[in-house]
Amino acid sequence: MRLTKAMELTDEDARPRLAPHVRLTYSAARKEYALLSPETIWVINATGAAIVELCDAQRTIAEISAELRDRYDQVAESDVRSFVANLVTKHGMEVNHGKALRTAR
Repeated sequence: MRLTKAMELTDEDARPRLAPHVRLTYSAARKEYALLSPETIWVINATGAAIVELCDAQRTIAEISAELRDRYDQVAESDVRSFVANLVTKHGMEVNHGKALRTAR
């Protein structure tokens, strides 16, 4: 069976991050978050924005879910995984497996 990018997220070491061509923005006038890429705009809610902000190639899906549980009453890891998988399949997010990526300082 051929693995898809979304299926790769089942790896417990998966560390998601926004694709290089995508950025998160907030429109105060519209009171909404959006992910912008050269050809697409995804409007997301505040919870989605919180997930995206934590997707820094340092944290795993489990770590992201745990941090969100500290902020919100109910957070299912499967919902976080599904949200990220959806963005991966649309090329809005990438996944690193294994060690965290080094960040430029």
